[in-house]
Amino acid sequence: MRPPSQAALRSRVLRWAMLDCPREDGGRGSWRGTGVARQCKAAIRGEIAMLRRSLLAAPLVLAAAPAFAQWVPKQPIKILVGYAPGGTADITARIAADAIQRQHGYTVIVDNKTGAGGFIALKQVAQSPPDGYTVGIGIMGQIAVGAVVPGSNIPLDLDKELVPIANLVGVPMALIVRPDAPFKTIPELVAYAKANPGKLSYASTGLGSTNQLAAEFLGFESGGLKMIHVPYRGGAPAIADVAAGNVDMFFGNVSELMSLANAGKVRVLALAATKPTPLAPDLPLLTKDIPALDINNWFGLFGPAGLPADILAGLSKLFINAIGDPANKEALSKQGLESLAQDPAAFKAYIAKDRERWAKVVKQGNIKAE
Repeated sequence: MRPPSQAALRSRVLRWAMLDCPREDGGRGSWRGTGVARQCKAAIRGEIAMLRRSLLAAPLVLAAAPAFAQWVPKQPIKILVGYAPGGTADITARIAADAIQRQHGYTVIVDNKTGAGGFIALKQVAQSPPDGYTVGIGIMGQIAVGAVVPGSNIPLDLDKELVPIANLVGVPMALIVRPDAPFKTIPELVAYAKANPGKLSYASTGLGSTNQLAAEFLGFESGGLKMIHVPYRGGAPAIADVAAGNVDMFFGNVSELMSLANAGKVRVLALAATKPTPLAPDLPLLTKDIPALDINNWFGLFGPAGLPADILAGLSKLFINAIGDPANKEALSKQGLESLAQDPAAFKAYIAKDRERWAKVVKQGNIKAE
């Protein structure tokens, strides 16, 4: 049966009203007359106007409802990680996955796709359908540093093929030195470098790496230190040579250096942060001597370009809530990680600001990738 039209409803209401509205002579069934009858007529017309507005608004409300519906995954979500199990990117992905499964019952799978400096995983994310079921971990070294270093071998357009979903965690970098280094503070290191131009050496994981830029940043902010750069293929051999006394210093994630420091194999000179880390709360802060040296190595979530707005918002909320869970904050803190929990807009702005900072360092040092 078809619903009655607005005209039919109006006619029906008028007929009902006429039966109950009085005439001036006390009879019923007529609109003629004045006084009470006219007041009744005006009231009924007001009711009809309200009915008309309600009928007109109803389709608009129903049409708008789907736009505000929250996206709910109907199949497992896969997080691609371009680094080996046990590293910061992997730990971050697994903590988030466990929390989402615990909080909502959704299945989240962590898949390690190593190689090409982590870009194999991100390339696969970029090539995936924009349906919310394939996402990946991207880090500062890829997204911010790699984007501004000339010659970086990036196999995709980071801005056109990927979309930021959420910035998840950050870990401050720390400066370690060889055990027998003649300097024990940042001012002493700077004084040593200035008194011995070209003698102070630093290790990195390769030309154009975050480690190199961090060391060069220290040099520029200290008045232009002349140092020797010793690039390695990976963090393990670089740290090993610092521990052996073959190289003076190295910038790395504090979470990956404290075990060596606690064993006495290297010394942590300072933490490149504005506040202490729960992992080692007594470490000196590099920013007290050089304010600009606040280096937070971040790990964020990215999806393929073209993600619909509702899916993007849904994924961001899922992962931000997972990382922000009190139990997870404690687990992250034990790893030296801090929850950042930035939504897509805030994360995009954060990336732009980070690129601007590193681009200045690259230009000052004429830094190029291998």
